[in-house]
Amino acid sequence: MPIYEYISEHPDDPQRSCRMCRRGFELRRAADREPLTKCLYCKNPVRRKISLVNVPQLTAPLSVSEAKKAGFTVLEKRERGEYERL
Repeated sequence: MPIYEYISEHPDDPQRSCRMCRRGFELRRAADREPLTKCLYCKNPVRRKISLVNVPQLTAPLSVSEAKKAGFTVLEKRERGEYERL
């Protein structure tokens, strides 16, 4: 289940937002459910904000010995399109 972030539509107006939605809050919610339109606490309007995405850092490829230690099967292409296990 993804985690969505919500923030008040009026974060600078204390009359139209509570402390929770003024700062923003996270909510674990099924992807097929509609996004929230009102704060769970004060019932004032909120909007879903765009969050940062966790993307793994790409590093240099593993050496053959490192790949084997990590549990991968290492194959090398030979003639006629056949692969040989290293």
